[in-house]
Amino acid sequence: MIIQAMHTPSNPSQINATDQLPDNLPKNGAAKLNHLGVIRALGEDAAKFLQGQLTNDFVLLGVNQSRLAAYCSPKGRMLASFMGFKKSNDEILLVCNLDILPQTLKRLSMYVMRAKLKLSDASSEFDLYGLLGHASTTINNIAPQAINTTPTGQFDDKIWLALRPALGLNRTLLLAPSGSAPPAAESISNELWQWLEVQAGIAHISTPIVEAFVPQMLNYESVEGVNFKKGCYPGQEVVARSQFRGTLKRRAYIVQIDDAEAPPTVGQDVFHSSDAEQACGTVAQVAVNPNVGYTAIVSMQISASEDGQLSLGIASGAAMKLLALPYALLDDI
Repeated sequence: MIIQAMHTPSNPSQINATDQLPDNLPKNGAAKLNHLGVIRALGEDAAKFLQGQLTNDFVLLGVNQSRLAAYCSPKGRMLASFMGFKKSNDEILLVCNLDILPQTLKRLSMYVMRAKLKLSDASSEFDLYGLLGHASTTINNIAPQAINTTPTGQFDDKIWLALRPALGLNRTLLLAPSGSAPPAAESISNELWQWLEVQAGIAHISTPIVEAFVPQMLNYESVEGVNFKKGCYPGQEVVARSQFRGTLKRRAYIVQIDDAEAPPTVGQDVFHSSDAEQACGTVAQVAVNPNVGYTAIVSMQISASEDGQLSLGIASGAAMKLLALPYALLDDI
């Protein structure tokens, strides 16, 4: 069956994100990412176990490949999101926001039962860096692909995961042994990296939005974070029904808030000018814009992206302008 891309949102307030690319943005940068942690699944059943828990296919995932995936409740709501990397046939690393790691690890561990694997918090074993531009494309003379499904892999004692580009800039996630020398690149702030993460248009689950969204509400099916052909996992029926029965009413969008005095927060409501009482969406991820104000990913009603004014927190709150998504959305099937 053919899946067709949706049209880009046509809100009159939409602006081009690349117009906001800072003039002084390093073309060869590295940011220390202290907000991320790593869960290790180790054992002969590692792939099989994660296959039955996450939205993507880990059995068919090759060694030195990675995949975006969500971990859902039985109601299909996202409890966590990961970049999963198969280090070997018996070892898979899951990178997620550090603030949700303990409860996610605890919940996953409840279902290990007789499976031959061990789950553990491996965060202390790695220093994580975000590499930008030239730093992300010069890795032992091998350039990573610009999508998140095929990472560069392992070189020496380091792991490199190619991420989707942001504003046309290549990006890579580096997992280096703890205490390793920093990458040979200009140091950039975690704050700047977070802004580029938002500009890439893929929100990752953090504490305020645990169980707030089904994967499609954050466009995960459009960025290869959901496999509809794999076997069962918690919440699969809800996720599949949203996709195949045309019941999806919300999507994720990138927005700009120019008002520097109105910082958005993850989990905050978004309103549309057509309804001052009922929120139309929720802030899923936010970052300081290096030029002015803030940039955020919001999950909201599709109809709210078509016209009218968006505002933050309350109907009379700070104005929000739509930015163009850097990827095509997929229609319901």
